Amino acid sequence: MTTRLNHLGQPIGPALPQWTPRELPPATAMYGRYCRVETLDPEVHAAQLFEANRGDVDGANWTYLFHDAPADFAAYQSWVHKMSTSTDPLFHAIVDVESGQALGVAALMRIDPNSGVIEVGNINFSPLLQRTRIATEAMFLMMRRAFDELGYRRYEWKCDSLNAPSRAAALRYGFQFEGLFRQALVYKQRSRDTTWFSITDSEWPALRNAYERWLEPANFDADGKQRRSLGQVMQDVTGNAVAA
Repeated sequence: MTTRLNHLGQPIGPALPQWTPRELPPATAMYGRYCRVETLDPEVHAAQLFEANRGDVDGANWTYLFHDAPADFAAYQSWVHKMSTSTDPLFHAIVDVESGQALGVAALMRIDPNSGVIEVGNINFSPLLQRTRIATEAMFLMMRRAFDELGYRRYEWKCDSLNAPSRAAALRYGFQFEGLFRQALVYKQRSRDTTWFSITDSEWPALRNAYERWLEPANFDADGKQRRSLGQVMQDVTGNAVAA
């Protein structure tokens, strides 16, 4: 790529003469084959999510989140109500279309319409959602909203650098590692180094193709087990090695 120079001979970034600020994410549902992703509603989702998370008996799913695991349903319901009133982060429930049950949450956050940057975070997949095609499709639907529906340029994933499952998930979903921000945050009375990942709009078309191929019903057997991993499909599409 040829570097542009300004009138002083200094290198400057690529021109974006047609760029305009993007819209904020709408509060409408996103629909896939296996799930729908809809804005969090305490009256609809609180009891379902609490039940789905019963398998997380020691609260391990909350270790790297900014809130501690609620002690009981009343506390969980209060947390859901509080999160449902926020517009940034904008919380969503992930609902299994077959059972109609909400199984996890994720949020669009740190939304910057002027620069076209948005982050996915506050992800809490219940044990019933983890390692399922529903979880992967939910992430795909949120990416598709950001890039295809809203025209954002950059989609981010950040996590505590010690959260190995989150780092692995980011790579599996096609995010590119960008670096480590040392002592970036203080939460739960501890220091956090933050690992950064992203997908850009130029990378999205190939990733979208890979997701669509992986999510095809033919890629799963009668028990719902994948025939080919998302990483294998991404490697076929992009030509780059991707985490399985």
